[in-house]
Amino acid sequence: MAKLLVLALLGIQPMSGYDIKETLKSMDAERWSGLLIGSIYNALNKLEKEGYIEVSHIEQTGHRQKAIYAITNRGKEYEKQLIKEALEKPLNPYPTQLYSGFSFMEKLDRDEALAALRKQQKNLEEEHEIVSYGLKVKKENLSSFALLVFEHMFETIKLQQKYINKAIKLL
Repeated sequence: MAKLLVLALLGIQPMSGYDIKETLKSMDAERWSGLLIGSIYNALNKLEKEGYIEVSHIEQTGHRQKAIYAITNRGKEYEKQLIKEALEKPLNPYPTQLYSGFSFMEKLDRDEALAALRKQQKNLEEEHEIVSYGLKVKKENLSSFALLVFEHMFETIKLQQKYINKAIKLL
C-alpha cells in the first residue's frame, strides 16, 4: 500500500519524503488505507532502488537539504499495476479480531464482556464522528470514488454498530 500511495502522490507532483508524509497525514491515510505513515521512507528507498522514482533535485532549506522525488515513466507503469492489483485483490471484510473475541467470550464474566462491548460501541461512535468530520472538511475536493469510499466507511461502521448491539442484547 505504501508504494502505491507514494507513487500516486508523486504522480500528482514531485515531493520530498516529508511532504508525502504530511500529505498522507492530512488525508488521514492511516485510517482508510491501513498504512503506517512512517513506512513511506522505506517505500521511497525501495522505489528509488527499483527505478520507479528518482531524485529530481535537492532543495536547500536553511542548513538542511531535502531530496525532491519524481515518478519515472517506469514508475507510472508500476503505479497502474499496483492500482489494478488493489482493485482485484480479494477483500477480507470480516472483523476478525472481534470474531476471535466472541469465540472465547465465555471466559469473561457478563459484566466484563458488557464493558468491553460498550467500549467497542464508544469506539465506533468516535470513528463515525472522525469520518464525518473528514468528509465535511474534504467534501468539496473529493472525487466520486473518494465519496464512494466515505459511503462505504459509514456503512461499515453502521453494520458493526448493529452487530455489537445484537451481541449486547444476547448477553
